[in-house]
Amino acid sequence: MRVLVGDIGGTKTALGLAKTHRDKVELEQTRQYPSADFASLDEIVRRYLEDTGVGCRFAAFAIAGPVRDRRSQATNLPWALDADTMEQALGFAGVALLNDLEATAWGLAALGPQDLAELHPGESVHGNACVVAAGTGLGEAGLFWDGLRHHPFATEGGHADFAPTDERECALHAFLKQRFGRVSWERVVSGLGIRNLYDFLSEWRGIASPPPLREAIETGDAAAVIAAASLQDACPICTETMDLFFRLYGREAGNMALKQMALGGVFLGGGIAPKNLDALRRSAFLDGFFDKGRLEPLMRAMPVRVIVQPSAPLMGAALFLASQ
Repeated sequence: MRVLVGDIGGTKTALGLAKTHRDKVELEQTRQYPSADFASLDEIVRRYLEDTGVGCRFAAFAIAGPVRDRRSQATNLPWALDADTMEQALGFAGVALLNDLEATAWGLAALGPQDLAELHPGESVHGNACVVAAGTGLGEAGLFWDGLRHHPFATEGGHADFAPTDERECALHAFLKQRFGRVSWERVVSGLGIRNLYDFLSEWRGIASPPPLREAIETGDAAAVIAAASLQDACPICTETMDLFFRLYGREAGNMALKQMALGGVFLGGGIAPKNLDALRRSAFLDGFFDKGRLEPLMRAMPVRVIVQPSAPLMGAALFLASQ
């Protein structure tokens, strides 16, 4: 049986058809749509069904936001989703909603060695695992190991309080507190966070980017422009922005790994890590990850890998639906 699966993010929504057999998932007819161009997920689903001409009785949608009682308010989109309402409006026999990072965690079982890039080998042991994903926002999920298999579960850890550790980070916290009132990890470790770091460093250092670059940041995908300028050594502030971003990403991934006792592995999802893999390898990410004082030896025992398979959340949504 084929089912419709979706990965709904603040920037894009991916849809596809999935067929599962145990931990194997076959995807076909995948499409991507700019999320902000549509008033609701229902509109995108209808467009997809028109574009492909397919029909499905069941669907599972991975949402960038908390899911409670078959409902979700997307965190970085003005969308309210209700599985019961979608069933009636779109004619599905069943609709499942789950957090997008929970879906990614489910999808790990379907990934092969070619779908992962190793940052740190750690020790090969069974145990709890976690996923930390910087994209438009910051998502986190856990996988509890019961002795035989993993049980994925959602968290909203990306919205926990950001804690500064040095003079520069204290100034960053004060800058963002004035801007947002409360400062979460998502404000610094995400695509939105890259822009926040850039704005802070520009003001703190008193250095302006060249006008063409500044215009590109203001009018385009700011995170992508800043990352590209950093790679080209075209802007000192952009370079410092990405250096700080990767170090903070490592810090928060380490925080999540500590809380989950993730000896079974730490997996980096989202779009930023795979798109900037070489820069990530050269960065201070692992320095931030290992920097846990007396528990550094424990951190070094944890394998760290990047998920380079962009369809992992779609695969996970299919496996989640099959498990139901």
